[in-house]
Amino acid sequence: KEFLVEISSTTVTITCPLTEGSIAWELTGKKSDNKERKYVIENHNSSPVNVSCSSGSEKYEMYLNARVCANCEELDTLAVTGIITADLLITFGVLILVYYFSKDRKGRASTSAGSRPRGQKMQRPPPVPNPDYEPIRKGQREVYAGLESRGF
Repeated sequence: KEFLVEISSTTVTITCPLTEGSIAWELTGKKSDNKERKYVIENHNSSPVNVSCSSGSEKYEMYLNARVCANCEELDTLAVTGIITADLLITFGVLILVYYFSKDRKGRASTSAGSRPRGQKMQRPPPVPNPDYEPIRKGQREVYAGLESRGF
């Protein structure tokens, strides 16, 4: 058997699993005068509480850590589903609008002041030759004469 806990605004209602006899309630070591099956905590401050109810030799205990607030609104499943669906539809609508408006702008040449003309692409100049690998020219063979292979 389990406790039944109902939370509404700052009111917490706890129903003891015991059904017979007079029920003694105890909250964090303090005994209560209430002898009914339901115990109501008005203006609960969201602090954790150890709750126990007993009747004769039977005793049930529970740790209650309920967050409550005065200005909260409860939403049913249908309302939450509707909110999420509407948000997704709006997001996809904006995404489609941005896609179609940006798609048309790709083919146009920009006319801003800092842009360069998009005519013929400029070719890069050839790389500067490395002096270590210059080709041998006529009349310079003596510079490379010591590099020829020697037979052993």
